[in-house]
Amino acid sequence: MPVILFFGDSLTAGYGLKDPLRESLPARISEKIAAENWNFQVINAGLSGDTSTTGLNRINAVLNQQIDIFVLELGANDLLRGHQANILKTNMQQILTKVKTNSPNTDILILGMRLPAWIPEDRAPGYRTIYQELATENNCELVPFLLEGVEGKKYLNMFDGVHPLAAGYQIIADNIWPKIKSMIARHRVVKAL
Repeated sequence: MPVILFFGDSLTAGYGLKDPLRESLPARISEKIAAENWNFQVINAGLSGDTSTTGLNRINAVLNQQIDIFVLELGANDLLRGHQANILKTNMQQILTKVKTNSPNTDILILGMRLPAWIPEDRAPGYRTIYQELATENNCELVPFLLEGVEGKKYLNMFDGVHPLAAGYQIIADNIWPKIKSMIARHRVVKAL
């Protein structure tokens, strides 16, 4: 069975949700795949608190299988902890390289983040362009901002203002579904050839 692996931090893991197995982003995408009657296994390899450094340290543990579509979501914790942009980019590049080395035909989707309004650009130089640069340099699909339509809306986020509620994850899944659906369709055509 083809595999879609989501690799990220608490935004992938579904931190704080009542039922992450049903309400997290990977779970919402799995529901959409099932509704299309497609046969894909969706794996949630999200780990709350992950930075790009800890993600790089654990990537090998999930590369013990063929991955058909790899969804990378990291960087929010790097940003919140004041890590430099060049470290984030270097770590993300190393993760992408490891994935491509393990499964050369893997399609990759990068879920980008952006600076919160309360962090001035001069305090975090270089963050604005990282995700676009990585996507371009690695020929990956990109969703520029994972939290589009959810960020800043109290009724869609937990009390911390960072982690979405189940309704927020539904919006995120709806936003990224066209990219994933297109990647699945491409994968299905290639496999049929």
